[in-house]
Amino acid sequence: MTKTAPSLLRPRNAEEHARVTYAELFFDLVFVFAVTQLSHVVLKHPDGPGLLHAAVLLLAVWWSWIYTTWVTNWLDPERGPVRLMLFVMMAAAMVLAASIPDAFGARGLAFAAAHVFIQVGRSAFFLWIAWKDKGHRANFLRITAWLAFAGVFWIAGAFVEGQARLLVWGLAIAIEYVSPAVGFWTPGLGRTKTSEWNVEGGHMAERCALFTIIALGESIIVTGSTVMGLEWEAPVMAAFAGAFLCSLAMWWIYFSSTAEAASKAIADSRVETQSKY
Repeated sequence: MTKTAPSLLRPRNAEEHARVTYAELFFDLVFVFAVTQLSHVVLKHPDGPGLLHAAVLLLAVWWSWIYTTWVTNWLDPERGPVRLMLFVMMAAAMVLAASIPDAFGARGLAFAAAHVFIQVGRSAFFLWIAWKDKGHRANFLRITAWLAFAGVFWIAGAFVEGQARLLVWGLAIAIEYVSPAVGFWTPGLGRTKTSEWNVEGGHMAERCALFTIIALGESIIVTGSTVMGLEWEAPVMAAFAGAFLCSLAMWWIYFSSTAEAASKAIADSRVETQSKY
C-alpha cells in the first residue's frame, strides 16, 4: 500500500507503542468536561426521560471522543496540521459540552451541529490527508458517508421537540453505532475489513486509561469542592465518603487489570472479516 503525506502519519514501531502526546491530553480535557456536564441533565430531570436523554447524549459524546482517538492513532498530533485539526475539534467540543444541560431544550441545534461538525469534519480531514492511499481513501469515504447520513438525523432532531427529538436522535446514534458493526458497508464502496484498520493497541489503551484518570480526578475535585460549602453533618459526610469510595472502586476496577488486558486484546487482535456484500 502506498503511503501518502507520511509527515502527518505516526511512525509505527514494533518494539513499543506510540506515546500519547500533550496535544491529545489537552483535547481530552474538553471531553471530560462534557462528561461532567451530563450530570446536570440528570439533576435537572431525575426521572426516566431524563435518564434516557442523558444516555443518548453520553453515547454521542463518547463516540465523538472514540473516533477522534482512533484517528489520532494514525495521525501524528505533533505535526502542525493535525494539531490544528485537534484544536478546531476542541472548539466545537466546547460548544457541544456547554449545550449539554439544555440539549433537549433551546440548545438542541447547538449540540447537534457541534456533534456533526466533529464527526464529519474530523473524518473529512483524514480523508483529505490520505486521499492518495487507496485503502485509507475507501475506508474513510465509507465512514464519512455513514457519519454524514447520521448527521441528517442529528440536525433534523434539533428542529423537533420532546419525545420526537429523543426518537430522531436515538435513530441518529443507532446509525453511528451500527455502522462499524457492519463494516461501514456503503453502496458502490463495499465493506471495510477489520484488518484494514490496523489499530495500535497500546496507544488506544493508554488514551482510554489517561481519560479515565482525568475523569476520576475531576470527580474527586467536584466532591471535595462541594463538601467544602456544606455543613459537615452526618448525611453530608456519609455522601462524601460514598463518593470517594466509588471513585476509588472505579480506579481499582479499571487499573488493577483491565487497562493492561485491553492493550493486549487490541494489539493481539488479527481478525479479518470477509465482506459478504
